Amino acid sequence: MIPWKQIDTAGVPGSEVELRLMQRGDEFSMKLGQNELMNSRLSGSEEALATLACRRLEAVKAPHLLIGGLGMGFTLRAALAVLGPKARITVAELVPAVVVWARGPMAELFGDSLKDPRTTIRESDVMEVIRSRAAAYDAILLDVDNGPEGLIRKANDALYDSGGLRASYRALRPGGVLAVWSSGPHPKFSKRLRDAGFEVNEVGVRATTKRSGAHHIIWFATKPA
Repeated sequence: MIPWKQIDTAGVPGSEVELRLMQRGDEFSMKLGQNELMNSRLSGSEEALATLACRRLEAVKAPHLLIGGLGMGFTLRAALAVLGPKARITVAELVPAVVVWARGPMAELFGDSLKDPRTTIRESDVMEVIRSRAAAYDAILLDVDNGPEGLIRKANDALYDSGGLRASYRALRPGGVLAVWSSGPHPKFSKRLRDAGFEVNEVGVRATTKRSGAHHIIWFATKPA
């Protein structure tokens, strides 16, 4: 078997553990310490985050999406594939090295998604982007942790607490959708979303594009029109 090799490391603001980019043949893995955050072979649920959210925006002629976390580009590419030419997608990525990796060792994985005129990359904390504008987005897609808790860094808890959810609510246009990816269920988070004013739909999806593999969860929280 081909051994894994470390391609690069990067510091994560607010975290004492390094983010590591690993490669084995044409397979990539991002790890935080010993925890694997994502793998290029497991893209099903991240793609579903985009496609199922965009399906809820079919009536919007020129939707504006905010994606929290560039990662390996699964969510971005899936959104670009289903959205029309008038759509706009802003991706907020906290770690500049992740953007460098996307344009460097993982360029083949990303294809033309970063050059697509509908795509804007902001090297910024997604929470700061959310708080910067009111009624700016038709959808906010969050895939910055393994669920609604700050695994990568403690500061990410602010995305999922009551104040953070209210900020997302304000940043969405009427009828807008907050979509949150998670590796597993979190009943208290569902209640927190409802308390923030959202209509909540919790969907189970597969980690792979096949009908096998681990189950992940996506919350689709809709701001009433």
